[in-house]
Amino acid sequence: MFTVLHLLSETNWHLALKILSYALVLLTFTGVVGTILLENRNPIKAMAYILLLVFLPIVGLVVYYYLGRDLRKRKRFTLKGSKDESLMLRYWENKRPEIEEMQVELRHLVASKQEISSMLLNTMHSLLTRNNRVKILLNGEQKFPAVMEALRGAQHHIHMEYYIFAVDSVGNAVIDILIERLQAGVEVRFIYDDLGCDHMGPVTKRLKEHGAEVYAFSPVLLDFYLNANYRNHRKIIVVDGKVAFTGGINMDERYLNNGNNEVFWRDTHLQLEGDVVNQLQLQFMMSYRYCSKKSLPFAAPYYHRAGFSGECFMDVVASGPDSQWPMAMQTIIMAVNVARRRIRISNPYFIPNEQLLTALQMAAQAGKDVELLLPKRGDSFFVQHAAQSFIKPMLDAGVKVYFYQKGFIHAKTMIIDDNLAVVGTVNLDNRSFYLNFEIAVIMYDRSVVKELNAAFENDLENAALMTRRTWKNRSIGEKFVDALCRLLTPLL
Repeated sequence: MFTVLHLLSETNWHLALKILSYALVLLTFTGVVGTILLENRNPIKAMAYILLLVFLPIVGLVVYYYLGRDLRKRKRFTLKGSKDESLMLRYWENKRPEIEEMQVELRHLVASKQEISSMLLNTMHSLLTRNNRVKILLNGEQKFPAVMEALRGAQHHIHMEYYIFAVDSVGNAVIDILIERLQAGVEVRFIYDDLGCDHMGPVTKRLKEHGAEVYAFSPVLLDFYLNANYRNHRKIIVVDGKVAFTGGINMDERYLNNGNNEVFWRDTHLQLEGDVVNQLQLQFMMSYRYCSKKSLPFAAPYYHRAGFSGECFMDVVASGPDSQWPMAMQTIIMAVNVARRRIRISNPYFIPNEQLLTALQMAAQAGKDVELLLPKRGDSFFVQHAAQSFIKPMLDAGVKVYFYQKGFIHAKTMIIDDNLAVVGTVNLDNRSFYLNFEIAVIMYDRSVVKELNAAFENDLENAALMTRRTWKNRSIGEKFVDALCRLLTPLL
């Protein structure tokens, strides 16, 4: 002890502390950079993190810790080891011969577009279904009444999974219905994203008091951008295993264009019946098991076969940190690649990676009619300007770019030719492709496409077509801001 005290007294502590601090920072920096390199991630994204660490070391460490780590490799959300995984695999394999027969029929209807369904089957991300009905719901004016009517009719269970559930006139009306159904003996399970939802305390308390199961998905300690990765961006409702809803519309009164909101919100949602409901139920069950550590049976009354026959073929693609492959991205790119004549895309956040950017450019250069409908004014300064930096390469390739001017277009839709449509929660950015839990419905159906095309045409009446000359004549300042924000795209 005396020797240690003697050494301490003889040491220049200021210098020692400085050297120790430098050594720790250097070791931490080396470790983080080494981890980034060993992850074999996108080199552009890796370089963005490394440059941030070089020029702003402390900020870079914080940003990488909360936003950059790839937890997919840790299998944080994996289904492996769950007691019913083997049952799921058995169910999948038993269904495979039936699905393959249906895909032969689908091939005759939509030709090469059937390859999307094959990809989803072979990666175990979707089972093709045929006996389905779909109703397209435009904006909150159509969605909220349809949802509330279905909730009021629930007899056995209501399952809800939402990124944003606002405590406002719409949210409170839904909560009142849920409580009424709970009092009637209906099971209610409700999952909300803890970052996307604010002020949920009173809501969860009311629901739990009446017997509902309520879970926050990946709870966060601070209501801040920390833990912004791996969020549950899905919007799913399943009623009695027979009716389901999904799409871009959150449970929020701002989607209700009743004259009380400053901004007109344009969005698209789906009401579904038939065998496809089982696929949405399955995705909810996975989230439920992750949050509650409990399982529900893969049987009635949670799962049903359609009580009617139809020819509306559908797949459901779900992607997230638990996916081995970025399935939402791959589905979108494959849809672009199999298009023969026309591609119509509506999306609020257009920050494409190189794969999607190249696919769209090649489609336009091949003479296909490629149309992008984007918001003129977004809800994020950085995202809006980053998105604008991709407009020039789109216009140069011959893509038609429209800016929606009536308000904010939040619809996430894709229309391919006259027989394929995709509607869901997926934004065209890396966050949706790689980090968030997303879901979308693929519909191989002419009548659905016809209806979505009519909505797209109506939206174009409230949009302005950009030309190369108009875009080129923008101010140097605006172009500089676009270019500056584009540098952040690997991190957005």
